[in-house]
Amino acid sequence: MRRGIWGQRPELLDQVGVAGVVRASDLERLGLARSTISARCRSGGPWQRLLPGIVLLQNGQPSFQHRVLAARLFCGRDSLVTGRSALRCHGFGSYSGDVDVLVAVDRRVQSTGFVKVERTSRMPDADVRGDVACAPLPRALLDAARRCTTADAARATIAEVVQRGAVTAEELVVELEAGSGRGSAIPRIVLREMTANVHSVSEAHARRLWLRSGLPEMMFNRKIADVGGRFIAMPDGWIDEVAFAWDIDSLDWHLAPQQYKHTVERRTRMQNAGIIVLPTLPSAVRDQPERVIADLRAHFELAASRPRPNVRMLP
Repeated sequence: MRRGIWGQRPELLDQVGVAGVVRASDLERLGLARSTISARCRSGGPWQRLLPGIVLLQNGQPSFQHRVLAARLFCGRDSLVTGRSALRCHGFGSYSGDVDVLVAVDRRVQSTGFVKVERTSRMPDADVRGDVACAPLPRALLDAARRCTTADAARATIAEVVQRGAVTAEELVVELEAGSGRGSAIPRIVLREMTANVHSVSEAHARRLWLRSGLPEMMFNRKIADVGGRFIAMPDGWIDEVAFAWDIDSLDWHLAPQQYKHTVERRTRMQNAGIIVLPTLPSAVRDQPERVIADLRAHFELAASRPRPNVRMLP
């Protein structure tokens, strides 16, 4: 009888799951025998079990969408995808393979397979992306940053989202202060740097080198204009008293292939305006700090030796 119902009503598959991800209990409710489900999920069969009680109605490698939908079915409808998986749903970053899921603090569900469960007493409102209920972007971003094991990894994760204007450092500070202190030490370091207007991994290292250089105050990521107020550029570092610009050629931040032409033109505009520009590779900042400090001092002296061009830093 069960087999007959299933064969006569294949459209029932459309009533369960999304993208072919289904609870085994729902398949049974619709008339498919448990033994048939198990047979179809055997190695080489047409279906597969993604998680306990969760079936994918196809074989082959599960997609990112399959995994996040399976994680939510496993954890319950009141759960939310967060961390790197949620960032992927929001359009940022790459997928690591695991799916981080927020559940209420009183839920008994446990981490299993690729699902990493985090209990929270501060469950946010869902931000639905496609078919997936996610944590809002600031929460998802900080949950991802809290799982980073180094400050550089957290900087790179946060920088991508902030640079694209999706969140501000101030929004992240508010979210961090409202949340749990667990795992917050590294994100706090990064956000302190970001409130100083230093946004990338390389720029954060660069700021520390400037502090060691003994040079006058350097401002980071400030707009420079000519005497008529026309925008020239926004260099990574700027010493205003001598009109000296420092550019960190970070491939992860400023020099994505589509931005290369823009970067060259920007540097040319600065040089045409009489600004002394020091371009520095991120690898040099990391691996040759003493040489970079020497370059900074030499270019500062060069800038100080010529009449200052008529350019200004905008408020």
